[in-house]
Amino acid sequence: MARLVNCVKLGTEEEGLDSLPFPGIKGQYIYDNVSQKAWKEWISMQTMLINENRLASFEPKAKKMIEEEREKFLFGSGFQMPEGYVPPKS
Repeated sequence: MARLVNCVKLGTEEEGLDSLPFPGIKGQYIYDNVSQKAWKEWISMQTMLINENRLASFEPKAKKMIEEEREKFLFGSGFQMPEGYVPPKS
């Protein structure tokens, strides 16, 4: 049976992640409070941020930026699309 969480991003009870997204306290907090659906949305946003900003995700400066944007996207406010981003036409 799927594990349910009260997703802080979506504000609804949703299916939780199958495992910690990464080790440590923050990984545990995400596991306990973020749904699979919200996490998938974040992964898409993270990919877009990396591509649009031409980041090398292994660089410390890029890691810090991605972490800050993840916090904004999942838990707070202030997340903005990258400057110059144009959404694809339907």
